[in-house]
Amino acid sequence: MADVSNMVPLKDISAKCDRVCIFGTGDFGRSLGYRFLQAGYNVVYGSRGQSNYGLLPKGSEVLGHAEAAEKCDIIILAIHREQYGFLSSLSHILERKVLVDVSNNLKMNQYPESNAQYLAQLLPKAIVVKAFNTVSAWALQSGTLDASRQVFVCGDDAESKERVMDIARRLGLTPLDQGYLLAATELENYPLQLFPLWRLPFYIAVGLTAFIFFYSVLTDVIYRYVTEHVDISFRIAVSLANRVFPVVSLILLGSVYLPGVIAAYLQLHRKTKYRRFPSWLDRWMLCRKQLGLVALGFAFLHVFYTLIIPNRYYVQNKRNNFILSKIKNNETFQFDTTVAWRHDMYMSLGILGFGLYVLLGITSLPSVSNAVNWREFRFVQSKLGFVTLMLCTGHVLLYGWNKFLYSSRYNWYLPPAYMLSLVIPCTVLVLKFFLMTPCIDRKLTKIRQGWEGNVKHKPSQRYKDSSLV
Repeated sequence: MADVSNMVPLKDISAKCDRVCIFGTGDFGRSLGYRFLQAGYNVVYGSRGQSNYGLLPKGSEVLGHAEAAEKCDIIILAIHREQYGFLSSLSHILERKVLVDVSNNLKMNQYPESNAQYLAQLLPKAIVVKAFNTVSAWALQSGTLDASRQVFVCGDDAESKERVMDIARRLGLTPLDQGYLLAATELENYPLQLFPLWRLPFYIAVGLTAFIFFYSVLTDVIYRYVTEHVDISFRIAVSLANRVFPVVSLILLGSVYLPGVIAAYLQLHRKTKYRRFPSWLDRWMLCRKQLGLVALGFAFLHVFYTLIIPNRYYVQNKRNNFILSKIKNNETFQFDTTVAWRHDMYMSLGILGFGLYVLLGITSLPSVSNAVNWREFRFVQSKLGFVTLMLCTGHVLLYGWNKFLYSSRYNWYLPPAYMLSLVIPCTVLVLKFFLMTPCIDRKLTKIRQGWEGNVKHKPSQRYKDSSLV
């Protein structure tokens, strides 16, 4: 029989594993304590005073820092870097303890090293793991973790990282291993970033909107005032806005698919897929989703503005004057079948294009994209995406019809704003048409499957390569 005289009781082991110590009784420390208690952990707070004991979750134990640290193997440090100084006096107690650093800074790269690395230097005999810094106190306490369920974890000790990740899973979170403690700098900068992938689309959208708006004011409002002394500035609020939004939306939609087409032609030119794209193209491709969603927002504005057009005073007045003039002159309005066809097709393409536009936006949501496989997602975002671009481009072409033939439409020799919106989409569709031809499509598919046209292997080199397989 085995000698059980020196064995630790299973009850004590279980209690130690299910007990967590938290240094810090602020908002995050209290919220994390609530979450631990709900998950079945025994929570011990290490505190320096008794000022806010009444705010701590019921069922938790409050002790001094030294006493609390002695009771637990895992200690959550919910304190700021400036307060790490007192931990030096507890170095003998914290030896081989797992210290989970959850701190963040006020600005990016505030210190030469990350808080977690500084803590590891301060307590070299402790095991430091960075985690939970991307989860908010409000989300922990309210339970609404849909937007912040992921927990990034990094550390130099694999076993300790796994223990922290197990705790995160038990709390209902999704841990992601980010590697060694060197990654802590990136993790601490992450919560301080404000929509990093949205900045470029936002700047592009604002710049385009401002340009198209002032361009339309110049060619419509200012031109009429200078040449005819007619003040139509009231049209800025609705008419010009409803011209700017669809123009910007179509340009942005074309910009979503233009980098993919450029990348395809680069691969065809290089005859390989193993060379990096230029940095500007990489950055452009990474923000295509955000560009598309911004474009969808402008399309929604166009739809809403279009719906209120019949209720405008200007439109009603113009319609009434037209009807009265016909009655006064005893004239009838001749029905034109060609105009009717053009108008109905124009409206139909707009409705179909907007419907697919919305479908693209819905499938880009994480909750929806996670429910489809990669082939289904690619079909919607790529195949249907180009169909959407084609429908929206056709919508604008039917709106313009043959107006581009009349010099009177070119105020100050400048083309109307809607013509500017056709440049990028038409370019994308023409380039895509050539990529879809069988001979080019076969070659591109071959390259994307790994074929390289510029690589010539020597027989000896091929033999060496095959020996490594």
